[in-house]
Amino acid sequence: MRFLIGLAAVVSVAAQASFFPLAQVQPGMKGVGRTVFSGERIEEFGVEILGVLENAGPRQSLILARLSGGPLANTGVLQGMSGSPVYIDGRLLGAVAMAFSYSKEPIAAIRPIEDLLRAGRPAQPRPLRARARLDDSDLTRVFEPVQAIYAGGARLTDIATPMSFGGFTRSTVERFAPQLRALGFEPQQGLTGGGRLKPGLGKPSEIQPGSMISIQLLSGDMSVGADGTVTHVEGNRVYAFGHRLLSIGTTDLPFARSEVLALVPNLSTSFKISAPRQWMGTILEDRATGVVGELGRQARLVPVKISVRHTPQQGESRAGAAYEMQMVDDPLLSPLLLQMAVSNAVEATERTLGGATLRVRGRIEFMQGPSPLRIENSYSGDSSLASRASQAAAAPLAYAMQNASEQLRLKDVQLEIEAYEERRELQVAQVWTSRREVRPAEELEIVVVLAGPNGTELTRKARHRVPVGARPGLLYVTAADASTANTAEYRQYLDTAPRSATQLVGFLNGLRNNTSVYLRLWRPEANYTVGGMNLPSPPPSVGQILGRLEPPGTVQATALQGAKVAEYELDGAGMVVSGSKTVAVEIRE
Repeated sequence: MRFLIGLAAVVSVAAQASFFPLAQVQPGMKGVGRTVFSGERIEEFGVEILGVLENAGPRQSLILARLSGGPLANTGVLQGMSGSPVYIDGRLLGAVAMAFSYSKEPIAAIRPIEDLLRAGRPAQPRPLRARARLDDSDLTRVFEPVQAIYAGGARLTDIATPMSFGGFTRSTVERFAPQLRALGFEPQQGLTGGGRLKPGLGKPSEIQPGSMISIQLLSGDMSVGADGTVTHVEGNRVYAFGHRLLSIGTTDLPFARSEVLALVPNLSTSFKISAPRQWMGTILEDRATGVVGELGRQARLVPVKISVRHTPQQGESRAGAAYEMQMVDDPLLSPLLLQMAVSNAVEATERTLGGATLRVRGRIEFMQGPSPLRIENSYSGDSSLASRASQAAAAPLAYAMQNASEQLRLKDVQLEIEAYEERRELQVAQVWTSRREVRPAEELEIVVVLAGPNGTELTRKARHRVPVGARPGLLYVTAADASTANTAEYRQYLDTAPRSATQLVGFLNGLRNNTSVYLRLWRPEANYTVGGMNLPSPPPSVGQILGRLEPPGTVQATALQGAKVAEYELDGAGMVVSGSKTVAVEIRE
């Protein structure tokens, strides 16, 4: 036992001796860095220490340095250099991590190796900055925006991470670019040789400090990869980037070794163009000071299939396209990647201007627990259809995974999008009843008129028998679209999700489809939901008790104005229905 303890102590001292401590750093010291400028060959560049920025971040210091050698005099600090190791006297000092935009010299901030090593320690679960809402179109708001240090009017920020898009249209990349840049990425459309990598994992010896790697978030017919450099290898453990990817904490993201195809000098920030070549392992931790992975470990990826079919008008032939990808399983990243993939599938296959209609159908399956999440809705208009269709698929997934991330693990995603080159939409134009006064046990006929373009009209009817014993007073009849009906009934879930995964997915699957019109008969009385169950018009004594309950508690009760008496769904003939109308009927004794 004493021998083992002594051996561990010797190993620990040897490991510490291979690192250059921050406390010994002095201005004027010279060192060398390692990175890839071309192909996969690791080259050295010069480093001159300028000083230490104490407490540049929470319990973090940075080492300011001037880089030299190779192409750096022409390019400055390159995007893709993040994580490039820097050595003094043969000992690892840290990773190139931050730079100034528009700087005339290649001046960078080095992340001390002590801070990067901390990224590999087990951490407590990170609380989400925000959770997705069902009406979210921007799924990046759950991530922390990139931080910056200001000096002399210049911004010292994390070196932007090149994010390469393969198989994506320019319009899709431009649409998401502002959101991605706010998170510290620099989108590059078409600048990748990726997509389908060699099967299997490469040899661990192929990854060395200074090697270029790409974290592959999406691969296949569409690919998305984030590029950076390896800082340190310790057995099968890999430390890289020197700053966060997205600071999402514990995760499961595959990475590949990459080849640098070219360097592109730029007035703002120059960058590397690289292509992933071989799967190598999995990133397990994404922290503020860097990413940590394991060589030889296979990440679990989620199959994604998206098909787009064009329904022809008379005389046209049927056309479309199918896309197959592998996507990471992460409650924050997966919905954003799905949103980008669906938007791209539509824009790559269908025209984006002029009147059209998109019908989105599909299912999202989970590893265990609840039934599949069903996706079904239609969208009609002259523009932004790709955006709305992608939101229809991604927002429910984000809402589900971010509110039950421990219980919901993705298994499979299959979506089918059907496109029509016409606006297939109807507006709730009129609603009336067969009588203005009604008595208990009598039947009431309700008529709804839906109006469309070019004078199109559709009439739908429903019959409602007033229950025996119904109290006298006003009964309201509202004919509404799905959005209005969903909001009226599920307002309590807009900010607070159901508590269990089964209940949450059940709620999402119960949302109404927008190709129908919904007749809601209601009375102006208190209506409560308790644990997701509807309790319309409870007795006054029960209402007083429920009204005093406030979350968090053992029971969550939410009061809604307007107790629903009955609801009828009327078919909209596959058209997108919008609008609402309300009439009142008086119940007499």
